Amino acid sequence: MADGEWGNQTSVTEFILLGFGNNSELQTLLFLLFLMFYIVTMAGNIFMIALVVADQHLHTPMYFFLGNLSCLETCYSSTILPKMLTSLLTGDRTISFSRCFMQFYFFACLAGTECYLLSVMSYDRYLAICKPLHYVALMNSRFCLQLAVGSWISGFMANSITIYFMSQLTFCGPNEIDHFFCDFTPIIRLSCSDSHLMELVAFILASIYTLPHFILTLMSYVCIMITLLRIHSSIERQKVFSTCSSHLIVVTSFYGTLIIVYMLPDATMLRELHKLFSVFYTVLTPLANPFIYSLRNRKVKEALRKALRKFLALQESRDSKQFF
Repeated sequence: MADGEWGNQTSVTEFILLGFGNNSELQTLLFLLFLMFYIVTMAGNIFMIALVVADQHLHTPMYFFLGNLSCLETCYSSTILPKMLTSLLTGDRTISFSRCFMQFYFFACLAGTECYLLSVMSYDRYLAICKPLHYVALMNSRFCLQLAVGSWISGFMANSITIYFMSQLTFCGPNEIDHFFCDFTPIIRLSCSDSHLMELVAFILASIYTLPHFILTLMSYVCIMITLLRIHSSIERQKVFSTCSSHLIVVTSFYGTLIIVYMLPDATMLRELHKLFSVFYTVLTPLANPFIYSLRNRKVKEALRKALRKFLALQESRDSKQFF
């Protein structure tokens, strides 16, 4: 979407992301901190994808969806952090009108896709634990692929409608966004046209596309907990709980921070709190996910140890060849 296409409807050509204030020492500290977060996030999620692809023991529905989630987190972080890091390093907080809308579009699409993927992953766990005899027949490779592709397409389709309605709004100033990225509420707040219809459409779409998936996730875990209570063997119960606990932590942190950010009143005194919780679901959740799944999952830890052994054996082989 070119800037010229927006120029017919607005006098604003760029926005200014206010970020985390003007303190130069704080900007340097934040740059180093978020740079470290970005590097670790990218490395952790890309390594998780490579591990799932390379290890035959991880070629199951659960790890297929986990690979999709890691791919999504890689894209998610790359939508927000590079621009934030550039602003912190150079002090240039401007972002063109079209780039701001494109950042919001991809952020919203990927957030929506994550809601769908988390519900799919919870359904997978529900079938594996509550319907084990039907699991292999139901969660075949074709159905898994359909669920994954459907999650990605649904996330992007839903937010295409939102961005279309946003493109009909007029922006005539001011152009300062009190946030570190282009989010829905800060952008709408700057519109000088009536945004009530836009907000109603966004609310309806969010309810239609995300609420059912949240309810499905919740119901899946209620059924899993009921099944868990019926298991008499403590070893078997511990095994089931270990399988689901990682996903439950991810779901709770993602939905918890989203609900807090978007349900809090849009008051000036709460904007810094909005930014703080936004850091959780835009930066810290993608950072933590690969570690949560790897540290709390036996198969992933085994695959990781196997990969490290192969790497060390390869290094020793190279060193011995160089010696001789």
